[in-house]
Amino acid sequence: MTGSGAAYNQPQGLEEWAELLRAEEMPIFSNTAQNIYCSLDDRRKGVMDLATIVLQDPNLTAKLLKVGNSSYYNPGRHKMSTVSRAIVILGVEVIRELTLACSFFESILTSANQERANQEIALAIHSAVQARELALMLRDPSPEEVFIAALLHNVGHIAFWCSGNKLVTQVHDVIAKSNLEPGLAEKKVLGFTLQELSKKLSKAWHLSGLVVDAIHQSDSMDARIRNVQFGERICQALKAGWQSTEMAECMRELSSLTGESVEAIQRKIKDNTVKAADIAYQFGAHAAAKYINPDEPLASAESFGAEPIDKKQLQFQILQEITAHISGVIDLNVLFEMVMEGIHRGLEMDRTLFLLLSSDKKSLKEKISLGRVGELEPQKLKIENIEQGGNLFFHVLSECEGSWIKPHQYADLYTQQVVNALGKHECFVFPVDVENKAIGLIYCDRALSGQALSLEAFSVANHFVKQAHIGLTLYRMKKH
Repeated sequence: MTGSGAAYNQPQGLEEWAELLRAEEMPIFSNTAQNIYCSLDDRRKGVMDLATIVLQDPNLTAKLLKVGNSSYYNPGRHKMSTVSRAIVILGVEVIRELTLACSFFESILTSANQERANQEIALAIHSAVQARELALMLRDPSPEEVFIAALLHNVGHIAFWCSGNKLVTQVHDVIAKSNLEPGLAEKKVLGFTLQELSKKLSKAWHLSGLVVDAIHQSDSMDARIRNVQFGERICQALKAGWQSTEMAECMRELSSLTGESVEAIQRKIKDNTVKAADIAYQFGAHAAAKYINPDEPLASAESFGAEPIDKKQLQFQILQEITAHISGVIDLNVLFEMVMEGIHRGLEMDRTLFLLLSSDKKSLKEKISLGRVGELEPQKLKIENIEQGGNLFFHVLSECEGSWIKPHQYADLYTQQVVNALGKHECFVFPVDVENKAIGLIYCDRALSGQALSLEAFSVANHFVKQAHIGLTLYRMKKH
């Protein structure tokens, strides 16, 4: 750090600032972004991995479904109660980008946010909406990617100004009182600009595609990068005013690009401004929304601060979605994701796993897991039938119905292999079979929260598993 900021001796330099903001200030986004971009490596696994990434975080799940059900993303108003259903309705690409956006706001929206922070958030959202709508007009192949690229274009500014770190707050004041142009003030106080911080953070988060291209190639003539940059340019022109030189030039270029009249473009920009304030509320950026559109009412009358959904209602809605799915063309991955989500979210389980039986019937391997995080092994769980007296999982496989297993009643079933994998906890375990032949099982518990299991919860979980059985049977019937 240089100049008037020299009194603050930590952190020093771009590397240390980037690490502070990445690891300490925005860990939620850091983990989610890296997981999402890792899932891109295998397109076949992408859908299942994406659903699992979202479902590991209850807050992220709730926010994603709330935004996904909004009129902005879901104008057809197809009701979506599960992440799996949302992926089917909106598509993998839209959900992937929405997940990034939701996790981003989950990280930066804190009580520490002040006026400047909310102005930065407002600019990011407004720019993203304007850029996405321009991309739609120009038939861009992925408007959602343009939205995310515009949202994260100034991620260094947002991460810096939204930080609640005491040292960062001190530096905020020094920059604000410097009376220099923003870039010069940043350079003097920090030794680097916040645009350079954006580049460093984009690498630290392993971002790729248009997001990185737009940050690193600001002078590119690429049409998609231009769309991203135009989002912010429109917002800056709006600040200057409708009669300003900046706006007149912006209008001329947009008219030339789209073939629309200046009047039509003006109407579109005004509509987009209302949409941006609306979507800011959907993301939870309530304080930032007023900086986008302080004079106009919200585009919708939706309740932005709605109470959490009733669990019985959620169970019913998910069962409806499962029924709708198995009534049409059945995708077994989607079916099991819905069943797992119904048990995990509908019954507030801490860990829910679906394990497949190997062809030689000697081992079970994890196919889908929700909530298996923290101290547990990152590798896929594998349980082998190697103990002479069997174990918890293979005991249940030999049964016709699901079991409510309590450690003090079935101590012998909790072999060392089981304890090493999942601990020694009360749980529900259900065999999954087709035509009376076991193909795997579903396990769930509340090991982390310590909440008691109940007969009602067992009955509901069993009902979800039965839906999986029905779906499997129908799938086989339709295949033959």
